[in-house]
Amino acid sequence: MAKITYIEHDGTEHTVEVRPGLSVMEGAIKNNVPGIDADCGGACACATCHVYVDEAWREATGTQSAMEESMLDFAEGVEANSRLSCQIRVTDALDGLIVRMPESQH
Repeated sequence: MAKITYIEHDGTEHTVEVRPGLSVMEGAIKNNVPGIDADCGGACACATCHVYVDEAWREATGTQSAMEESMLDFAEGVEANSRLSCQIRVTDALDGLIVRMPESQH
């Protein structure tokens, strides 16, 4: 299990254990972490699971696919470290990952 810390826009932290193979989005949903809506259920068809990956973890989480990059066009407040959490697969190497949520997913 990888421990992932989700930080709400107001600074509230939620550190949960997520099973490898799940997405960062699924980890949030299964653990009732507020701030990730996941309207499309993880199909990379919306941008309601937008997160900011902590700078120390950007390389470990990989790069955006062309599809993810297109979907991020629909998100508010996109930054260089923006990702769709449905597109980040959890592995043991992501133990300690920190992601921050934007103020709004809509």
